[in-house]
Amino acid sequence: MPIVINIDVMLARRKMSLTELSGKVGITMSNLSILKTGKAKAIRLETLEAICKVLNCQPGDILEYVE
Repeated sequence: MPIVINIDVMLARRKMSLTELSGKVGITMSNLSILKTGKAKAIRLETLEAICKVLNCQPGDILEYVE
């Protein structure tokens, strides 16, 4: 898939665990794991907004297009 989701990179930069992000965003660990591994077919803008708010980043920091 040409869209890469870099949640793990942002978590490492913020020194935050997936569990901590899950709790702060209100998303289940399994759904975050699906996003993190790139298996998600879609992401709600509401979810992306919440992740960006918690990680203090821009959507472009999380989503990357790779040919």
